[in-house]
Amino acid sequence: MSRFPKRVVITGIGAVAPNGLGVADYSAALAAGKSGIAHHEELKALNFACQIGGKPPVGPDEAEALITGPDLAKLNEAMVYATMAAVEAARMSGTAVDLKKGYNETHVDWDTGAIIGCGIGGMDTMFDELAPVMNAAAEQDPGMGCRPMGTDIVPKIMESSVSVAVGKFLGLGGQTTTNSSACNTGTEAIFEAFKHIQMGYAESMYAGGAEGTHAGTWSGFDAMRDVLCSKFNDRPEKGSQPMGAGACGFVPSGGAGVLRLETLEHAQKRGAKILCEVVAAYANSGGQRDGGTMTFPNPDGVMRCIRQVLKDSGVDPKRISLINGHLTSTGADPREVGSWIKALELPLDKFPLIQSTKSMIGHSLGAAGALECVAVVDQIVKGYVHPSINSEDVHPQIPIGNSIPHQMVKKELEYVIKASFGFGDVNGCVLFKRWDGK
Repeated sequence: MSRFPKRVVITGIGAVAPNGLGVADYSAALAAGKSGIAHHEELKALNFACQIGGKPPVGPDEAEALITGPDLAKLNEAMVYATMAAVEAARMSGTAVDLKKGYNETHVDWDTGAIIGCGIGGMDTMFDELAPVMNAAAEQDPGMGCRPMGTDIVPKIMESSVSVAVGKFLGLGGQTTTNSSACNTGTEAIFEAFKHIQMGYAESMYAGGAEGTHAGTWSGFDAMRDVLCSKFNDRPEKGSQPMGAGACGFVPSGGAGVLRLETLEHAQKRGAKILCEVVAAYANSGGQRDGGTMTFPNPDGVMRCIRQVLKDSGVDPKRISLINGHLTSTGADPREVGSWIKALELPLDKFPLIQSTKSMIGHSLGAAGALECVAVVDQIVKGYVHPSINSEDVHPQIPIGNSIPHQMVKKELEYVIKASFGFGDVNGCVLFKRWDGK
């Protein structure tokens, strides 16, 4: 039995992903094993070793269909993605949102807040707006100073801009903030929202993560060389190979995933459709000891994070239907699978199905855990397991090849566990349960 006093449910999800704009397209792409990874000439021109990545199909037309021109000009790329995903989650949850009629006419929802994370925010604004003006001011017209930047520059480079945008357009009166914990950001945001509701500070929360796709965001990882995939520039859809023998680095991407969490009582009172339940969530750190570093997780910290969620939920590992892992297509994949095996303590022939959403969308950094949680909720609701593509030749150090689905599997899922592990030796884990109406 769960130790948490309140039951927390999911009533809405939103997705802006490289292989699908909106939950419907994202779901269809996942089920079909469709990759959203493409080659980008811009990266080639910049002499990146990795010239592939995942960029959501969002252009001016898609953005302006939701956000009016004057408001859109005040948003950076990640803010646009976060707003689009949050509005979709709100609408799915039964909340009417029409930004064209004037968001500022909407009443303030004092019982709802937002925790929307971001890993490396505002790089498009810094590179394309801030830096050119500063250079021009220094070289051409010192008297103008920084005034040509305009008054919107600071909100567009704030790390918290993604949650501020969501709070603005949805009229949220609860705590509206941004977390940033590297690759664990999106999953940690859901843990923080879950905890916020459990403590009674809000009846509902929007939680997730967003990340832009500017080359500046990816440049530091490319400088690390062995971190990003550089061997499949001519075959981008094959670049992300989590748990595969050919994994040679992760493929960078961006986008946003947002979930609406609320108490069961609040959801039922307003007649919302319940998608699934969050029964437990947890986050910790490995302390960068015993093998844990700035870039590698301490295996003991990983196991403790997983086991704490199982302990708090009271769920026997045998009841886990599916694992949605962090699994990035790097040398860390076998280590992660080993941690799952030790944490669950199940015979290998009884090990649950395990998948990596990153095989199709790449690694969206601060948005990764959130987009993967959206994928989990969708699979629970629709009763399927998406494949992990490019893993047909399983890594020789991974002993659970039979648990990796290479094709979509129709399956009723009871409990699905999702974990993320980020730079800085930080971990997060969430346990979802199918809604049975009780």
